[in-house]
Amino acid sequence: MPVYSARVLVSLRPSVLDPAGEATRSAASRLGVEGIVKLRIGKAVELEIEAPDLATARERLSLLSDRLLANAVIENWTLELAASGESSGTSSPVGEG
Repeated sequence: MPVYSARVLVSLRPSVLDPAGEATRSAASRLGVEGIVKLRIGKAVELEIEAPDLATARERLSLLSDRLLANAVIENWTLELAASGESSGTSSPVGEG
């Protein structure tokens, strides 16, 4: 069965305050790194999944992202999916929530 590599990028919705991002932006300024206008913190989840085809892998990962990896009330997610062994540069976003 083919193995697919995936990366799920989870970020706060634009309307949700990000105190960790704001604290990091402020700390960067104190370190002398100027010019950061906006900084928001999210998470990346990397995994490999066995599935009979790309469509099935996408369906399973969308369910996982919607129900487990992201909080649908305050977070959005984007899925990058590629057949295992392909370079990550060839994968493209194939789903989002």
